[in-house]
Amino acid sequence: MEMRSDLIHEALRTVSNRYTLCQLASKATRKFHKPNTRIQDTMNEILGKFGEAASNPESVVGAGPQLKVAEGQRRAA
Repeated sequence: MEMRSDLIHEALRTVSNRYTLCQLASKATRKFHKPNTRIQDTMNEILGKFGEAASNPESVVGAGPQLKVAEGQRRAA
């Protein structure tokens, strides 16, 4: 398990402005948070995704359809 500060430093490679990173992480956390899970875990997952995008931009392109499916399932529930 990585420390959140490590996740933030990796995410700053994708989004260089800290204010913008905070806004994006906040919006993404609210959007992808699942009930009965800790918000901290959701936030760490989001920051990890931003970090992966910095080292592997194709991971974001590949995850796009999966995120839309998950969002559609969330609305249907």
